[in-house]
Amino acid sequence: MKENYQVFLDRFEQSLHNLFHSEANINELSVNRGLPSEIWNGIMEHKPLSVAIPEAYGGRGSHVKECLGILAAASYESLPLSLTFGINIALFLEPLSKYGADSIKPYIFGRFLEGQAMGGLMITEPDFGSDALNMRTYYTQEQDSYRLSGQKHWQGLTGMAEFWLVAARKQVAGGELARDIDFFVTDNNKDGQRIHVEHYFNNLGLYMIPYGLNTIDITVPAEQKLQQHSTGIKMMLDILHRSRLQFPGMGMGFIKRMLDEALAHCINRKVGAQKLLELDSVQYQLSRIQASYSLCSGMCARSSSISGIEHDLATKGLEANSMKALVTDLMQEAAQICVQLSGSSGYKIDHVAGRGIVDSRPFQIFEGSNEMLYTQIAEIIVKQMKKEKQTNLGQFIQSLEQTKLIGDRFTKLLDFSLPDGLVQRQLIVLGKVIARLITLQYVYDMTGKGFRSDLFENSFKHMQTDIRKLLSDFSNVNSASPIVEYQDASNWMDFI
Repeated sequence: MKENYQVFLDRFEQSLHNLFHSEANINELSVNRGLPSEIWNGIMEHKPLSVAIPEAYGGRGSHVKECLGILAAASYESLPLSLTFGINIALFLEPLSKYGADSIKPYIFGRFLEGQAMGGLMITEPDFGSDALNMRTYYTQEQDSYRLSGQKHWQGLTGMAEFWLVAARKQVAGGELARDIDFFVTDNNKDGQRIHVEHYFNNLGLYMIPYGLNTIDITVPAEQKLQQHSTGIKMMLDILHRSRLQFPGMGMGFIKRMLDEALAHCINRKVGAQKLLELDSVQYQLSRIQASYSLCSGMCARSSSISGIEHDLATKGLEANSMKALVTDLMQEAAQICVQLSGSSGYKIDHVAGRGIVDSRPFQIFEGSNEMLYTQIAEIIVKQMKKEKQTNLGQFIQSLEQTKLIGDRFTKLLDFSLPDGLVQRQLIVLGKVIARLITLQYVYDMTGKGFRSDLFENSFKHMQTDIRKLLSDFSNVNSASPIVEYQDASNWMDFI
């Protein structure tokens, strides 16, 4: 009989706390590469990745709520640990569950449940980062197998994962590569399928997770090719959007930890005769983190209802990009505020907020840089407005499914027509506005189910302020551009 989820989660949270605060010191562990085997074994003996494995194969059933709960529990103690789980869940186990051949699932899922195996996804290449459609890794079909060749880099768990999903394009006549993309499962335990690590990167943060450059020259059985439901590009979008929709799970525990740490410090710390908490500026900063906590809570609730593997998420870019971009911006801001409020003690790599700045920063870059995602959000909105022959942003927001519940609160603020020919810096700003409106509605929707209305109102105040500032940047475009040959007549010493 499957263990009650809350019991399972509570036991896992308590184990993490004991491992990181009693049996070892997470502040010391976090400045070293990797984790000691006894700590890692203590974590994995609870089978946290079982949440992403179907019940038919011995798992807990791939319920998004349970997956996000595990990610949040991990990120409260260690953001790198949560990302490790996130890679396994969203970038390997869920795609395998949805698109993998039934014949390969028992062995692989068994390795995860009983052998502490891990898996990851290889898309990014040295010359093609976000430009995944032009990747050069290719495959050729043989009688009952596929031959894969190419290079991949910056894959989390490089050299550590047993299994990989490798993206490649089919080589056609004349050596050209097909436009579509396919994915293949590889198994480092088997001869001919081992991916060679050329070298490891000295990554700035996330020390627990190895990254590096991989050379692929392998042959895999035909059954290890993922089975498309339509096209490979749509399959890739479905995988990436599902992953982005689960970023709030990693953000949830992290932001809550920043909030708890900052609150505790400000309650206990005195400046003169008064507590730090009593200072007006400090209250504002704490309320910023708390608003992020509420927004992330709303994202988790929404993600739990729409991002299961039974859903096709290829067309869910608006919400997926909004969640990923905004929650990662909020994570970085929460860490920055917590460090500021913690004073000098926060500026240490072994302080949870100090290393939080470094560890949360790449979240704004990987799986699509936030500037790119905000641009895509804006392009989706502009395209939809044109399709509906709507020019007034405020009116459109009140009719858009993802914002109509809170649209009336922003009617006056957004009562203007979008101009034609928006430049990219305007699209990024517009994307930031839309992401805030979409996620604020998630929180509002939860208030109807009992979520604290005072937390929603504080979130609304901060999002209203953010949007006012953003709209100023939108309407007063800063057209500055870099002067590449700037050296002439720019040395201050010549003007003394």
